Amino acid sequence: MIITDTHTHLYSEEFDQDRAEMMQRAIQNGVTRFFIPAIDSTYTQTMYDLEKNYPDHVFLMMGLHPTYVKENFLEELLHVENQLARKKFYAIGEIGIDLYWDKTTLDLQVAAFKHQIQLAKQYKLPIVIHCRDAFDEIFKVLDSEKSEDLFGIFHCFSGTYEQALQAISYNMKLGIGGVVTFKNGKIDQFLNRIDLKHIVLETDSPYLAPIPYRGKRNESSYIINVVNKLAEIYNVSADEIARVTTENSKAIFGI
Repeated sequence: MIITDTHTHLYSEEFDQDRAEMMQRAIQNGVTRFFIPAIDSTYTQTMYDLEKNYPDHVFLMMGLHPTYVKENFLEELLHVENQLARKKFYAIGEIGIDLYWDKTTLDLQVAAFKHQIQLAKQYKLPIVIHCRDAFDEIFKVLDSEKSEDLFGIFHCFSGTYEQALQAISYNMKLGIGGVVTFKNGKIDQFLNRIDLKHIVLETDSPYLAPIPYRGKRNESSYIINVVNKLAEIYNVSADEIARVTTENSKAIFGI
């Protein structure tokens, strides 16, 4: 069983004490493909180090996270452009809009989001969208950018059935992680109405650990709990969930 974690912050400081052991646990559980979203320029070197240490397993994205869009965001976007010009990445992400922490930067976030979508089209890469309290704003941008070369993943999808259909209409897969195991997560109530071809797996580790680890540090090996929950929801085997979602990830990332 090959499992793909399409969104994991393995460079996080929370793994500094036991990163090698954490990676080994994941690989032993069949999680052999890790896609790493960027946040801002301060983490770039740590991401490169991670890729160097696990060249067969770790695949990097490049981008500016919406909660890190500040007054210096043009400098950060220039950093993104410079990195894209120097090496291969597998997606532009994570990018998007987050109005949970700060609504005052909405205009800057929209500008950064649109700019990075253009970079994705230029490099023929998928986008990985971060959306928090901002479905309407995200959909408005995607409407304006909709085209055959716009595709990617709606990371940590936690919306309604109708919002899921709308996200899919923009050539987006739904990134499903620990939230699907939560009693109040709600997406488990309609997910079986969404064809499995639209789903990819993720952990967003070290955040959003699934039941029974909720509230603790998340790690990629815990994705098996998400696999098992989806197997229950879709009434198929865990192997089938792993197989289809990994194929879906290959369709997005090209490997």
